[in-house]
Amino acid sequence: MGNISGVAYDAVKMAVEHVLSKIREGKKLSAEDILILYLGTIVGDLKEIRADIARLDDKVDKTNQRIDDIAKTLSARIDDVVKSLSARIDETNRRIDETNKRIDDLAKSLTAQIGEVNKRIDAVQITLLEVQKLLIELVKTRQQ
Repeated sequence: MGNISGVAYDAVKMAVEHVLSKIREGKKLSAEDILILYLGTIVGDLKEIRADIARLDDKVDKTNQRIDDIAKTLSARIDDVVKSLSARIDETNRRIDETNKRIDDLAKSLTAQIGEVNKRIDAVQITLLEVQKLLIELVKTRQQ
């Protein structure tokens, strides 16, 4: 398609040069000649517009490349932060697990100690009951 437009451009250019030679010779221009001059102007403008579009396309491509580069950089930074936070979370979870284990161990130890204290209290109560019985018997024997 680009090849056809190049051929068309060359054809219009040659026609414009022919009309310009008529103007230099002072000949009268026909409506077709004026139309060819106008078409030549339009084709020239189109060529400039196409150059501007190509230049803008290049700028857009470069901008897109910069955006892609920034996106990659940010993605890598986000990945690094995620890895760092994951490591911190894992470490915190490990510490929580250790603390929970210590709490569980301490609870077991305290439960065992409470059990021992309860046994001692029970023994003291039994002893007190026995002492009470003995005192009652002593009082009964003295009263007799």
